[in-house]
Amino acid sequence: MDDLTRVNSVQLYSFWKNLSLGLLVIIALMAFSHILPFYASPIVALLAAAFLYTMLYNTRMRPESGCLLVTYTLLYSVINYTIVTVLLNILTIWHLVELPTEFLFLNDPYIPSLLMNPLCFITCVVIYARRRNIGVCRDCSLRTGGLYERGKMGAIFKYEAYFQIRNLCYLFGFLTVAVWSYYEFVYIRLSLNSRDYYVFTWLNIIAFVLDEVYFVARYYNLYLDLKENDEIISQEELHDMTAKTYLRYYVICGNKIYLDPHSIVPGAEYKEVLDTPFVTKRSVNGIPIPEVRSIIRRLTGAPDGELRFFFGRRSSDLKNHSVLRYFYFLDGEPEDYQDMPVDGEWVDFEKVKYIYSHTPGQFAPMAVGDLSRLATIVLTSKKYDEEGRRKVNIKNYSPNFNLKDVRDTELDFQDDKWVRISLFNSDTPFYKVKKFFRGKPKVR
Repeated sequence: MDDLTRVNSVQLYSFWKNLSLGLLVIIALMAFSHILPFYASPIVALLAAAFLYTMLYNTRMRPESGCLLVTYTLLYSVINYTIVTVLLNILTIWHLVELPTEFLFLNDPYIPSLLMNPLCFITCVVIYARRRNIGVCRDCSLRTGGLYERGKMGAIFKYEAYFQIRNLCYLFGFLTVAVWSYYEFVYIRLSLNSRDYYVFTWLNIIAFVLDEVYFVARYYNLYLDLKENDEIISQEELHDMTAKTYLRYYVICGNKIYLDPHSIVPGAEYKEVLDTPFVTKRSVNGIPIPEVRSIIRRLTGAPDGELRFFFGRRSSDLKNHSVLRYFYFLDGEPEDYQDMPVDGEWVDFEKVKYIYSHTPGQFAPMAVGDLSRLATIVLTSKKYDEEGRRKVNIKNYSPNFNLKDVRDTELDFQDDKWVRISLFNSDTPFYKVKKFFRGKPKVR
């Protein structure tokens, strides 16, 4: 499965482009607020927000879109700035508050950076603090697969997206301190001179341009490093690449699963991990069930097992690549199947759960993702009903499960219904209020 661990150059470019366009929108917002009449500032901000929203929506529709977190952050930063500036002007007109003219776009001079920088800083800090509970990230994970399924590309997206948000926090924080320090201690409230324009407007623009240049160099060097290590798939390779279907079988007997403790993670050959040894691929788009069954029978040497579909997903990073997971349940006892044709050993599922909970790094990344989906769906279905309400009204009730439950269940592991319920249920803070606005949990 080496191809699945490589990085799509188109996605890496799109990832950088999303950040660059977002920064250019902020630069344009500051520049046009300075060039156009002061009363046009809210219109400029609304147009910037509309552009970012369109960009966010269009990007979500493309499978090669990449990470949307920075676009999402900048969109809410501009929206918050627009709402607060309009609200302050309305409150001033109603004589409910009194503010200096520099904060009001109905007066001249109006200095947008006095409000935009701190509001954007607060928005970035809040989003970074909530980065693991943001709706756009959850939807992306459901649509394209989680971090463990996406391999190197997923790791890059996660680390770099968080790095970009931290960078924005530092940038807006620095500009807030610089602009407000100048406003409080140097600025003379009579009229704006050339030095004032430089600090209030051009300092912001220059800072964002330098930030843009920094990220151009950063991602160009990242691209060169990945290319040097043969971890990049170019557009030409993508167009020439044939369709591939990967099969992952989880062979189960009783409450034990057959795993190879000496599996190798591509790109980290020095590290041995636990993973299923029953992995194969075919250079076709889709495999008939009879062939899927014959493959696992040949791999295990056990022709009487029960084959059951787990779930599958088409790769969002590589064209026409998909990974299908299957369970293969064997009757009898694990001792009856000691002569498997492939290397590995029977591992008790209680031990598997313990390792998964305490040291998941001992598993192959894709195995961790598969176990996460399995545990999430089974435990959620035991704990909640389809409306997200607890089945047992005991606060500390936490269900358990084993592989016998997996064999007996009729749950559809391909359906994201229970995954969505696990993210929004009666244990969610302010559940009833949120449910009132959302109608009900998003169930397909």
